[in-house]
Amino acid sequence: MATQPSFELYAYWRTSATYRVRVALNLKGLKANERIVNIDAGEQRDEEFLKINPLGAIPALVEIGHAPLTQSLAILEFLEEFQPAPPLLPQDLHGRARVRSIAAMLASDTHPLITGRVKKYLTASTGMDDTAWRAWQIQWFGTGLSALEQRLVAEPLTGVFCHGDTPTMADICLASIVEMVRIFKITIPDIPTIDRIMAACDAHPAFAEATPSRQIGAPA
Repeated sequence: MATQPSFELYAYWRTSATYRVRVALNLKGLKANERIVNIDAGEQRDEEFLKINPLGAIPALVEIGHAPLTQSLAILEFLEEFQPAPPLLPQDLHGRARVRSIAAMLASDTHPLITGRVKKYLTASTGMDDTAWRAWQIQWFGTGLSALEQRLVAEPLTGVFCHGDTPTMADICLASIVEMVRIFKITIPDIPTIDRIMAACDAHPAFAEATPSRQIGAPA
């Protein structure tokens, strides 16, 4: 096993992308010192943090002596190569593509539509109120999760988890979206396969320890 590195994770309790990295670190048995970036207070726009990520988004993972790593999917891929066991991707070519595809459906196609900066823009430019924003969230959470449900039901490689019987990047990304749905108290109907997989994730220590409500700064 590789020597334990000195990692710093720029994080916030609530964010879906930070949750993904926390789960991956837990699954890999790696540790990171967390540096809290309070996005509710706008700290992601502070000059010092913008030197780490000019986009002003978290998470960022910094290994001492190396440039910061940003974008949660890229960080997951880095951790997979840095510490290959246990794997977050299947061994076979088509399996890896399937897991990456599911992960992208959630982290790239669904999550970006419901971020705080999208809400801020829509509120400022269109006058969207809280009721309209909630309808927006329900629409895009529902679209992404319903499409994934169809895939999981139809594809034979679905197992206890999204792909087989051990957690992969696909499950990390799925759980990150479902955790946001829970935080916003939204119910997406008719996704029994996702509900079953999420029960397996909830029972897994790596996911449970990363739950947003258990992190520093979360409401009591």
